Amino acid sequence: GGGFIIAPALMSAGVKGILAVGTDLFHIFAKAIMGSVIHRKLGNVSVPLAAVFLIGAIAGATVGGYVNRLLYELNPILSDAFITTIYSLIFGFLGFYSLFDFLNARKADRKKAAPKGTTAHEGGGAHGGKTEGTEMGNLPRKIQALKIPPMVKFDFDLVPGGRSISWVFLVASGFLVGLAGGIMGVGGGFLTFPIFVYTLGVSSMTTVGTDIFQIIFTAGYASITQYAIYGFIFYTLAMGMLLGSLVGIQIGAMATKVVPGITIRGFFALSVMAGFVNRIFALPAKLSSIGLITLSKEAGTELDTIGIWAFFIVIGLFAVWVIGTFLKNIPVLRGEEVKR
Repeated sequence: GGGFIIAPALMSAGVKGILAVGTDLFHIFAKAIMGSVIHRKLGNVSVPLAAVFLIGAIAGATVGGYVNRLLYELNPILSDAFITTIYSLIFGFLGFYSLFDFLNARKADRKKAAPKGTTAHEGGGAHGGKTEGTEMGNLPRKIQALKIPPMVKFDFDLVPGGRSISWVFLVASGFLVGLAGGIMGVGGGFLTFPIFVYTLGVSSMTTVGTDIFQIIFTAGYASITQYAIYGFIFYTLAMGMLLGSLVGIQIGAMATKVVPGITIRGFFALSVMAGFVNRIFALPAKLSSIGLITLSKEAGTELDTIGIWAFFIVIGLFAVWVIGTFLKNIPVLRGEEVKR
């Protein structure tokens, strides 16, 4: 959904945390509708996975929104510090974990590369990453082996007969994602991706499409019932971001069609690290403002400035990477055979 980029950017621009959260959720809700249409056409959406996942996600978003409003009513400064702390902790863990996973996966993929002259390999080919994910780690295997009915089936185009997982794990995962989304103002994609791929054993491509589909309902519900009716949405900002999304979603969705699933993991790691860098440098000033640490106002401002510059540099690199990948593969998107 892009919340791990938008919310830090808004807070860096001086928007209050709870207003950034509400605005981001509303923007993501509208953007997810566009993205879902595209990914549905690409065959990346599993409706059964999303439907069961949403049971937990709606409940989690309700709790998360309530916690945010409660803290804001107690003390707006405390609310900002709380949101920044949550961002720093979650993004720090996910960012480093996904970065190391990407590097290790790329190293392993090179060893399995097809002989010279072929156009595809095990980790994904010239036509995208649909072949990615045929091998799973021990944890996904164990979870999928627990047959607690009803079972939800998915990834039919990846393995014969598809894979299946118990609804219990999907509902629990949905609650965690919804809770984080309600607190942080994100669609939850930064959590859904690692949970689906690394824990539940869903392929990267199915994860991307299914996640943005469920975001329509999770972000839509949270933005309206937890923030809009309380006046915590900046509609002008949201509409401006949506205009940019009209172009960005087209490029991003088409990029998933022509890159290996491993590369999608690289996109994910880089973008989450950008949000982490931004919030971790903003954290000292936030903690100082509520008296948890002692820090001069000048030092806090300098650290915050460093975080803002680092954030936009990393995001700039991310944009160059995605757009470059799209432009490089235009011939493939047009149906031409191109040697890798």
